Amino acid sequence: MADVVISEFLDEEAVDLLSADFDVFYDPDLVNRTDELHERLQDCRGLIVRNRTQVRPPLLDAAPNLIIVGRLGVGLDNIDMEACASRDVRVQPARGTLEESVSEYVIGAMLVMLRQAMYGITEEVRTGTWPRTKVIGREAKCQTLGLVGFGIIGREVAKRAGAFGMRMLAYDPYVKEDDPLWTELGVTPASLNDVLSESDVVTLSVPRTDGTHHLIDGNALAKMKPDSMLINTARGGVVDDAALAEALKNGTIGNAFIDVFEDEPLPAGNVFDGVENVTLTPHCAGLTDEALLRSSMMIANAVHDALSEKG
Repeated sequence: MADVVISEFLDEEAVDLLSADFDVFYDPDLVNRTDELHERLQDCRGLIVRNRTQVRPPLLDAAPNLIIVGRLGVGLDNIDMEACASRDVRVQPARGTLEESVSEYVIGAMLVMLRQAMYGITEEVRTGTWPRTKVIGREAKCQTLGLVGFGIIGREVAKRAGAFGMRMLAYDPYVKEDDPLWTELGVTPASLNDVLSESDVVTLSVPRTDGTHHLIDGNALAKMKPDSMLINTARGGVVDDAALAEALKNGTIGNAFIDVFEDEPLPAGNVFDGVENVTLTPHCAGLTDEALLRSSMMIANAVHDALSEKG
């Protein structure tokens, strides 16, 4: 049986690094075959997952020799941290590898929504309709960006948005008001209410915790401007998806770009069916060639070192 089991996709260079010294079983679709996954964990000492493999007591019970779980990402809501700690299983997330990709996604999403009308009109232009007045958009420089969360990703977004000359507000109760980063990045600390009510674009960069579950619910959405835009690259459950769908349909807010959901993958007949003023992406904000390689190599090295230390 394998020393290392990889149940979701990993860069081949990282697979090769581990395979040079350990027996590795790699199948990016193994996450979909729970019984087989549990069987393969009998002698496994290192497990590498993304966000779909549920590392909870049933899995941990099937892996009595497990030393380390490498998480190819930063969110830990698919991992029972207490259960891992009670079994002396180390959990290693890929912190510091995704901020460039995620922040670029946020800026790209914002720019797409600000000029939304010009997308999807190729056929009209090709046939000579020439709908110039239909595609009038908005300039980033004239908008206020609201950051909910001013951690690593929020700060990377601010660096990029600052290049457009945007006014920026941020809510983060864990960053002190006298932190020099506010001034360095040109961001004004504000309450959540002020961020929601004053911003033209609101982007979320917070972990999912008991305190952030449904942080953006119907009441929060009602505080936003009718033509405002919401971007969520945080975690599923930070936004009340049903409330967001309703707010988009009834014009409470103008548009949204959503990368994470309460249920992933989205089930058939979900709350966003028939909602036209939203763009949905499959939890891919951090998925670029460069980020995948960085996170894969970080986790592969961490697993390699942990197994080597144990002998």
